[in-house]
Amino acid sequence: MAFTLNLLDIAVVGLVVLLLNRIFVRRRVGPLPPGPKGLPLIGNVLDMPTSHEWKTFAKWGDRWGDIISVTLFGQPIVVLNSSRHAFDMLDKKSAIYSDRPTIVVGGEMIGWNRTLALLPYGSNFRDYRRLLSQLVGSRKSIARFHPFLDEQTRNFIVRLHDAPNDVVKQVRKAAGSIILMMSHGYKVQDGEDPIVNTVDKATEEFALCTAPGAFLADIFPILRYIPSWFPGAGWKTTVSAWRENLRIMSDVPHEFVKSHMAAGTAIPSFTSANLEGNVTPEREQLVKWAAASLYAGGADTTVSAINTFFLAMTCNPDVQRRAQQEIDAVIGSDRLPNSADREQLPYVTALFLEVLRWNPVAPLGVPHRLIEDDIHAGYLLPKGTIVITNIWKFLHDPHAYVDPMTFNPERFLPSPNKAPEQDPREIIFGFGRRICPGLNLADSSIWLSCAMSLAAFDISKATENGAVVEPSLEYSTGTISHPPPFKCSIKPRSAKAEALIRSMGDFKQE
Repeated sequence: MAFTLNLLDIAVVGLVVLLLNRIFVRRRVGPLPPGPKGLPLIGNVLDMPTSHEWKTFAKWGDRWGDIISVTLFGQPIVVLNSSRHAFDMLDKKSAIYSDRPTIVVGGEMIGWNRTLALLPYGSNFRDYRRLLSQLVGSRKSIARFHPFLDEQTRNFIVRLHDAPNDVVKQVRKAAGSIILMMSHGYKVQDGEDPIVNTVDKATEEFALCTAPGAFLADIFPILRYIPSWFPGAGWKTTVSAWRENLRIMSDVPHEFVKSHMAAGTAIPSFTSANLEGNVTPEREQLVKWAAASLYAGGADTTVSAINTFFLAMTCNPDVQRRAQQEIDAVIGSDRLPNSADREQLPYVTALFLEVLRWNPVAPLGVPHRLIEDDIHAGYLLPKGTIVITNIWKFLHDPHAYVDPMTFNPERFLPSPNKAPEQDPREIIFGFGRRICPGLNLADSSIWLSCAMSLAAFDISKATENGAVVEPSLEYSTGTISHPPPFKCSIKPRSAKAEALIRSMGDFKQE
């Protein structure tokens, strides 16, 4: 007798197996935090938002409190809407809160679980961090790169001057230029660069494939085993293409370094330094994926933050003018600011901090996973609980930030009557042992891009047919969130600024 299965059959079987596991293997022995009431068996599946989850979670927090919970087919998920809980749990008890949940499609099938962001907590994770910390793990280690960062950011200003209508492309190229040189000694080509394009494509796919509920197979892991030709399994074609893009992103820069090392022409980099001597295959894989983690983790987040800066300046001309006045008073107009000027530009630094707070690049961070039972705030959180940090809510909490929806750098400047509000860098880079190892590099490169752009350009709303074009503020959904495509006017601030930019371009060509 012929026996056939369709996707519904497989999903039902998977659901039964999953529920039996939840019922008989993981019995809850204490109360979870409050939250929306789910349905029998399936829990809160129908309640879960499909876009801009951070805003829905924030609304749930207004109703049920700073720590809430939902279940999906018996899987407990805790959402934190207050940074206080994040510090108490993920920092103070990092030994049990540093694991990552299994993401079937994005992590296991595509392969992002080989990068630091999704790597399970353990010895490999510690080896990755140890390697990356040698390169970018402290302000002192980043200080030796300041001349390089200054040079690369000046090159960005020149390219933006030459192509002011293509901000996003120039920002992506600038981020790629910095990280690929540090990770692989790779000098990005003028015009289209194949490696930058591949990195951009792969990191965009990372944001999509790791978002909550991106694929049904993340809920029903059994679906990963159906063949790609099976009816309804077209998603596996997408997975195959995205897996290949990740392979290219990790392998091509790595092989570039190896070939130049063999020829004696390699530019010193993180990869070349760690491939010197007799390197075991295991060590080489570690180096390859640590390097991939560096530019995969840093490129897209930096791009989002710098694009947010341009959107914020487009919408807040008064803030822009005040920052430019500070630069003019401290630096003058004969040169652009550099890394050494930072301490003398407090308002520019406050503006930079507000860029990080206003629309955080990773609104929900990356989920943590509890590796043993824990009692927190009177609730019993069972082993295996997934913990989501609503970073967007942390940074828009009216108890921490006055008028949080308003872009206001002054909140970070001390005055006789008030202390500065909480530094967003304490939040946006993650918590505990999962804190971003590249935070000092991101801090330096984003600040430089803001400062130099303010010194060189006037940024304003675009006009079309005599009408002002109002940009949208609706950010994209995904692990990394980006501002929507928007038009703005970018022009040199003066004839002197124009001449300065052109002179930098001439020097670059010599």
